This record gives sequence, C-alpha cells and structure tokens, in this order.
Amino acid sequence: MTRRAKRPAATVPWIVLVPFAVSGIIHLVRPGVFTPIIPRALRRWDRPLVVASGIAELACAVGLVVPSTRAAAGRASAVVLAAVWPANMQMSIDLGRRAARRRTPKAWAAFAVSLARLPLQVTLIRRALGNSR
Repeated sequence: MTRRAKRPAATVPWIVLVPFAVSGIIHLVRPGVFTPIIPRALRRWDRPLVVASGIAELACAVGLVVPSTRAAAGRASAVVLAAVWPANMQMSIDLGRRAARRRTPKAWAAFAVSLARLPLQVTLIRRALGNSR
C-alpha cells in the first residue's frame, strides 16, 4: 500500500502581505498621499477610492495570514492589485511629464522607478494567485 503525501499548505505570500499591510495603513492614515495618483477620470471620487483600496488591502493582508482564508484572500489580492494598476499607470504618466519638465536626475529616477514598478505588479498578482489554489 502506498501512502499519498499530503500537499503542503500554501505559504504566506509575504511579498504581497507586507506591502498591502503597510500601504493599507498609509491609505487610511494619510489618504492625501494617494489621491494625486487616482486616474483623472475617477478624481471625482478620489478620497473614497483611496479609503476603499486601503481597507481592501488590509483585509487581504489579514486574509493571507489566516490559513482558512488564504486561498480567497489570494484571489482577492490579485483583484485589488489589478484594480489599482490604473493608479500606478497614472503615477508613471505624471512622473514622466514632471521629468520632461524638470530634466533633473532625481525626476528621471522617480519616473524610472515608477515604470519598473508596473511589471512588478504582475509578479505580485502571480504570487497572490499562487496562494489561491
């Protein structure tokens, strides 16, 4: 008789959890930090969107810690990451425009970092979904 090995429980995706926890707190404590990156078409609701995304990030972070909710929280985390992607795009657009105006190394560096962040979000989504199985 052969014994089937138990599939190990998914591990906590710290690469998603930690940024969500930190960012979620900042969203709620200092929402003005995030309101400028709300896409222009959504600026009418900038404050409620920032607060809602902060609450969603904190809920996902908590859900990723609890083994029984980790799979659902992984899927929810991927949705949140996809939902905030337009804000990250807006930030890159704004930083690119600022860099073109200022033409300083610091402005160009900020723009470059914002661009590098965009594909990183794909990695975060994949890690979040990896825990949803």
